[in-house]
Order: sequence, then structure tokens, then C-alpha cells
Amino acid sequence: MKAEAWVVASVAIFFVIVTPIYWIASGDPTGTTALVMAALLAALLGFYLGVVAKQIPARLEDRDDAEIAEGAGEQGFYPPWSWWPLWCALAFGAMIIGLIFGWWLFIIASGFGAMAVCGWVFEYYRGVFEH
Repeated sequence: MKAEAWVVASVAIFFVIVTPIYWIASGDPTGTTALVMAALLAALLGFYLGVVAKQIPARLEDRDDAEIAEGAGEQGFYPPWSWWPLWCALAFGAMIIGLIFGWWLFIIASGFGAMAVCGWVFEYYRGVFEH
């Protein structure tokens, strides 16, 4: 996490340096505000990653003396195929079309969307891939 914190902090420093130059060169308040907000966002994320890096033990990626073989083994849970993202996308598309053509379609699609999201969230609690 230390490397990630330094990368994001470098982006924040870049925005802090570029923002006054942009303001002087263009005088554009909208772009300057966007650059200030980008600098604050990068600073916030860099600060968060730095705090989290101090709280967790050293990862293999952070150690200079780490060996590749130390990272062998299970890396995490990767889900198999799933139909639920398709149904979520279709429901979301119908909701957007419902905003254009009529609230009745939006309400119906919201119901189907709620069912699709619940199915996607709880698909590993029952059936073949239960754990």
C-alpha cells in the first residue's frame, strides 16, 4: 500500500503545482476549481492509503527481500459465471428508458432491478456455488 500511497500523493502534488499556473495563464475559474477539487481528491485518497498502509502488516509487494514463491497459494475468491449482471443491466436500461418515456416503466423496472440486485448479492448463499 505504500507504493500506491506515494503514486496518488504524487498526483496530488502535481495538481497543486499545476493549478496556480493554470489560473495565471488562463484566468478560467471553472477549470481552476476543477483542478483544486482534483488536488483535494488525490490528497484525500493518498492520505487514506497512507493511513491504511501503516495499519496493515507488510505485504509481499512492499518488501524488498520478498521471493516470488512466498506469494504462492490461494489469492482469493473469483466467482464463476453469473447471469445476474445481465439482468441488472437490462433493468437499469429499462429504468433509463422509463425516465424518458414514462414513470410507469421506471417504477416497473425499479422492481425488476431490485430483484436483480438481490439475486446478484445473494447468489452465493444458495444453489450450486453456495459457500
